[in-house]
Amino acid sequence: MNRRFSAARIAAILAKELVQMRRDRLTFAMIVGIPILQLLLFGFAINNDPKHLPAAVAISDPGVFSDSIVAALANSGYYEIKLATNSPAAARRMLAEGQVSFVIDIPANFSRDIVRGAQPSLLIEADATDPASASNAVGAIGRIAADALRDDLKGPLARRIQTAPPFLTIVHPLYNPEGLTQFNIVPGLLGVILTMTMVLMTSMALTRERERGTYENLLAMPTHPAEIMIGKISPNILVGMLQSVLVLLAARLIFGVPMIGSLSLLGGVLVVFIAANLAVGYTFSTIAQSQLQAMQMMVFFLLPSILLSGFAFPFRGMPVWAQWIGEALPVTHFLRVVRGILLKGNGPAEIWPDVWPLILFLFAAMAIALLRFRRTLD
Repeated sequence: MNRRFSAARIAAILAKELVQMRRDRLTFAMIVGIPILQLLLFGFAINNDPKHLPAAVAISDPGVFSDSIVAALANSGYYEIKLATNSPAAARRMLAEGQVSFVIDIPANFSRDIVRGAQPSLLIEADATDPASASNAVGAIGRIAADALRDDLKGPLARRIQTAPPFLTIVHPLYNPEGLTQFNIVPGLLGVILTMTMVLMTSMALTRERERGTYENLLAMPTHPAEIMIGKISPNILVGMLQSVLVLLAARLIFGVPMIGSLSLLGGVLVVFIAANLAVGYTFSTIAQSQLQAMQMMVFFLLPSILLSGFAFPFRGMPVWAQWIGEALPVTHFLRVVRGILLKGNGPAEIWPDVWPLILFLFAAMAIALLRFRRTLD
């Protein structure tokens, strides 16, 4: 054997590797696509100062002053008024369901108290399950309140602005009054951990068979592709449920996360969410030619699942196109469900708007996997 250092042999090996890279188009696409995806997400989609947050206004005293306050909130850029109603219960129901982030309650006799020189209270109820999302908007309340009635309090009422603020703003952070980030992050970790592990386990289900040479035996069995898929996915649902129990126990015992809602209801949603991620991984295994390609596809799916779901950054602070992508990811809907059940005590009616997309995603992923399943070795 010639052990002398040879530039020619290095060049030959280099040429071989370049040919293999050119033939492996999926891996080459991932090499190019993942950095581009990171640049786009971090550069355009991430925003820690969300604006135009949805809000509902409960007006028990309609009039000029209430109209000015609603207009000031909308013009501030932090609030987008989704509903103006005379029913505080309807507004708070939207807050519980996650349709709005704030409820502004203008009480009865609000205008009368201002005219008489009293200082009525304007109640702001904020969804504090995501403290980072609401903090800047809550901090802007004082400035908005000071400017809201400046054009209305004139003449004899002008002294109401000069002496003291015409009304007090009282902020009630709900569901996480202390603003603890653990209450937001730890339940979200359940979704991220399950997404990562479940997709990883089944993304190698068929590629492992090919690399071990047992895929031909699998094809020779008198089984339907749907039976193979169910057989590959079902055992991992138990693994996912075990992981869920461990995470929930740690959340309660170590971090003190409140668990107000029904854990059995959460368990039912967990089964759907785990199965959806397993179906995604199985779909990847029908496309990938090797375990390396399956790993790359898993990373390509995991990255937006973390960044665009509302786990790491405020969901409503992202541009509309990024929110559309986030709405297509199962973890986005699961994060709303798990935080709603644990922190808000939501029931089936409140979580259903985020449960049916999970069910739809599950069946869509399974259908794609069955269409992509190959009955040949090539």
